[in-house]
Amino acid sequence: MAEVKLFGYCNDISVKPGDEQTFHVTADGTDTAEAQLVRLIHGDQHPDGPGLVEEEIDCDINGTWQVKKQYTQVGSYLQVADPDSRLSIDGSFSMFAYIWPSLHSQIGAQEVMGRYDDYNCVGYAIGITETGHLGFIVADGKEFDVVLAEIPLQRHIWYFVGASYDASTGRATLYQAGVVNRYNSLWGKVTPMDYDSHVSETLRFKPEHAPDIPFLVGGTWDYHINRGQFVNELYSGKVDRPGVVSRVLSREEFDQICAGGKPPENDILAYWDTTAGYTDTGIGDTVMDTGPHGLHATGINKPVRAQTGWNWNGRNDCFRLAPEEYGGIELHDDAIIDCGWDVTNRLTIPQDLKSGVYAIRLRAGDGTGLGEEYLVFFVRAKTPKAPIALLIPTASYLAYANDHLT
Repeated sequence: MAEVKLFGYCNDISVKPGDEQTFHVTADGTDTAEAQLVRLIHGDQHPDGPGLVEEEIDCDINGTWQVKKQYTQVGSYLQVADPDSRLSIDGSFSMFAYIWPSLHSQIGAQEVMGRYDDYNCVGYAIGITETGHLGFIVADGKEFDVVLAEIPLQRHIWYFVGASYDASTGRATLYQAGVVNRYNSLWGKVTPMDYDSHVSETLRFKPEHAPDIPFLVGGTWDYHINRGQFVNELYSGKVDRPGVVSRVLSREEFDQICAGGKPPENDILAYWDTTAGYTDTGIGDTVMDTGPHGLHATGINKPVRAQTGWNWNGRNDCFRLAPEEYGGIELHDDAIIDCGWDVTNRLTIPQDLKSGVYAIRLRAGDGTGLGEEYLVFFVRAKTPKAPIALLIPTASYLAYANDHLT
């Protein structure tokens, strides 16, 4: 029998009478939990103190809740809006990006960019293997084929990477070149390292495409019978100015883009300018496609924008001074902004509820250990009247409370 576990959160940490509060709960080993609204009076469990002191509050929300297992999409990545499936490419194509990988074997395989469905084994992508080798993968719904670089990528080194596929011959080419200067990477130009690899092979089949698979930067599409669709094989590192064109690029054309040139304008399917959108009011989650189709990408789980890019020269220490040098978007495989769980229950804060610290106490199984959970929130006075204010350090509270240690 599975161990009973309850975890949950409130949508708002601070509310006042009349506000609606939502509660989001995930459960293992049970489909019900007993809920009780409590006022927390003393929470310090030091042996010399009174221990946990709480007051049970009568409330309509008390009683048996239906709970279920809920899943969380972790990791930051970019998802491309492509309503006309322009990146579901039947013919020849090439794609490219500057990348700065930060993790290899610690997290397994990673997908840098592509339109690939791991569960159904369809699509194409540039990725990194468990051993840190760059690879270009295509799949036809039954099996996949891959072209691998001859030497592994190094951590915290800027590279220009690309791949092309010739639909008429089945020839695939992988391009990997270090773009290290004196400042942008872990090592400088004086370090005697060979970063480059250029490999061409004829693949056994052409990529097939599924109609509802999004193009991703920083992950691959996957499916599990319990949780449904999700993004897997998340990339950790930076990416700068990725793009896709509708034909095979020559070695010389890859070299030109690698040196900072633009891709051939007439052949662009998408070219995401990661330096666009910087304003004096902040930087949003939309990464602009400057190509003809406007296939803008949306950052999921808050990718970190305006990081030093492949061409940072070490002089300008802010993206405002040289935005063209701050095209790096940093992605993390463990990033999270919101669990996005379904609402388990709702409460309209009663008008007569006194201000204070409250929680929904949940218990399942024997109600101890992981079978007990408190969903804590703070209730403000609807109309402040007291001469003294109590300041709750909610940022610190959330920082300490946001641990999932089991």
